[in-house]
Amino acid sequence: MRKDTLYVSDMDGTLLGSDSRISARSAEIISRLSHEGAMITVATARTPATVVPLMADTYTDIPAVVMTGCSWWLREAGEFFEPFFLPENDVADALRICAECNVHPFVYVMSPDNRTLDVYHAARGLNKAEEGFYLERCKLSGKRFHLRTAAPERAARYSMLLYGMGDAEPIKAAAEVFRQNTECSVCCYPDIFNENIYNLEVFPPGVNKAESVKRLKKELGAERLVVFGDNLNDLSMLAVADVAVAMGNALPQVKEAADVVIEPNYTDAVARFIEQD
Repeated sequence: MRKDTLYVSDMDGTLLGSDSRISARSAEIISRLSHEGAMITVATARTPATVVPLMADTYTDIPAVVMTGCSWWLREAGEFFEPFFLPENDVADALRICAECNVHPFVYVMSPDNRTLDVYHAARGLNKAEEGFYLERCKLSGKRFHLRTAAPERAARYSMLLYGMGDAEPIKAAAEVFRQNTECSVCCYPDIFNENIYNLEVFPPGVNKAESVKRLKKELGAERLVVFGDNLNDLSMLAVADVAVAMGNALPQVKEAADVVIEPNYTDAVARFIEQD
């Protein structure tokens, strides 16, 4: 590893193995290198509610890029840092666009404590993808779900993310309408476990992994940026990296955009690459 380099890894399909966990070997390598002065962190679509437990056995002292760059997460302090919020006037329009496309997103709202998120879902029920997502996260600290509940008035000021999931066609349709009619940042990409299920993320204008890792590189004074990814929402940060690394299990578009293609995510490939760099 090089101490002049900021190493940034996506999580799902990249740093996480087939069991959606960081292996003991990867945790040991990254923790050891971090203690030796390496600058290693993650950039993920996940919120701190899942990043924190997944990273519990992996030491890094660099802020994590969470929610696709909507904020940094200060692990030691346990709080968001410099979060971005959707423009107040856009929240109602965004929800209307989703409804017209038959997409019912989760609305992520920063809580007053700057440490947790309130997540609202106004539809009467959950689709299969949403139900699985909810059941995996409903008991986690750091995130409170409010089902069959419209976001309250304060949400217009403190909404960070609209997150929809479901069948590919309505999700893609909603993404296209957003791109044509708003300045919001839009990510639309297939689920890594089921290509028929798509994810839609609507963020404040200018929010993406690329801008966030560029700011982090500058903040840390790093001379070099190495990033690792596997899915479409990683393309922006691959484009700004000095070395763009795709996983062996990455989508074809990601491999095409990369400088290097390494072994699949279940082989500790990210940690081993950093160790040998």
